[in-house]
Amino acid sequence: MKWNLVALVFVFALARCGLAAEFPAFSLPRAITSGPKEHLFASYYAINAWSADGRYATVLETEVQNRLPTENDVATLGVVDARDNNRFIPLTETRCWNFQEAAMAHWLGGAPEPTFIYNDLVDGKFVSVIFDMRTRSKRIVPYPVSAVSPDGKEAVCINYARLRLTRPDYGYGGSGQDARASVTWPEDDGLWLVNLETGTARLIVTIASVRDRMPQVKDPQALAYFCHTVFSRDGQQIFWLARTVENLTGQKVVRKWETTAFACKRDGSGVVRCFPDGWGGSHFNWIDGRRMVVSAMYKATVWSHVFFTVGQSDYVRLGRGLLDFDGHGVFSGDGQWLATDTYPDKLNERKLMVLRMADQAILPLGTYAVPELYREQYSRCDLHPRWRPDGKMLGFNSVHEGSRQVYVIDVAAP
Repeated sequence: MKWNLVALVFVFALARCGLAAEFPAFSLPRAITSGPKEHLFASYYAINAWSADGRYATVLETEVQNRLPTENDVATLGVVDARDNNRFIPLTETRCWNFQEAAMAHWLGGAPEPTFIYNDLVDGKFVSVIFDMRTRSKRIVPYPVSAVSPDGKEAVCINYARLRLTRPDYGYGGSGQDARASVTWPEDDGLWLVNLETGTARLIVTIASVRDRMPQVKDPQALAYFCHTVFSRDGQQIFWLARTVENLTGQKVVRKWETTAFACKRDGSGVVRCFPDGWGGSHFNWIDGRRMVVSAMYKATVWSHVFFTVGQSDYVRLGRGLLDFDGHGVFSGDGQWLATDTYPDKLNERKLMVLRMADQAILPLGTYAVPELYREQYSRCDLHPRWRPDGKMLGFNSVHEGSRQVYVIDVAAP
């Protein structure tokens, strides 16, 4: 039995002896944005939205509803100021955004705060922009970011133009990158590691290099692509999803997806598969530098939250059957708690809950209705939970009060 699985079993045993930490006190959710315009966190779920002092949260503001945004839809990027009655402060604009990952804004821990990076379309190219809140100055990095290292010095870049073809609700409108639409397995595209100080990048894993480790396709017009990248908490590993998609004849066509989860070292070496064929993979989060949770088809049978160590096969199905769904699981900073959500059920309600890792106990935090206006595929509003780094706040997006807004739950000691 692997050491980390032994450790997990030991923790469960401690919990049964009454040594598990009590659940924190979770407040009722409160909106920190309001209409008439709509708002969402300015990044994908699990990405820290708060400045180092917890004062500012990056938020996107838009008037777009019920459709896929295009490059002509300019969104306002700003911050919510917790010290000024949650006032929204507009700072800049972007034409690289969507309702799932927003503008992929990241605070840069290695730079004097408050400084953050986000994606934009500048002079016809997808780029990232480093924005200094103190001076309101901008510095262009000639690559869009998909993930930023914990030290804020490097980022992973993927092809958002190719993603627009294969998964429109995660890509960007416009021709800001070469989509390589005629090549199924490109040798000149994949994961790029970007130096945020110099703006230079190098291709560390090509799409063609993992072809033999992925399910093969029969459609000659199929496309393989990379998406959903994230650095481990120590910054030494990168996890991502590699997918193939067939039947690419239109955005509304039902497609056949195949998903393989990979991880590699920060320099692109040591590429390993994370699941057997048929397990797929969807949403994920690191608990440390080696272990993570991923929503996957556990034993190719049921969607569940699966806990494992990269490069090993010690898969643990979390929640004892109560987390058997595809959710956006994210660990608190201390690793004791896993917050996750659900997709709409038959009542068109999304659920938010927290799992105590020590003994798999689950605390429901709420049910959030989805009005008909927000059931369109590309403009849907997933809850996309995220913890503030100090663990004292849990944030999410929701439409349960009639418009898309940002909500937080205060977390206090039990």
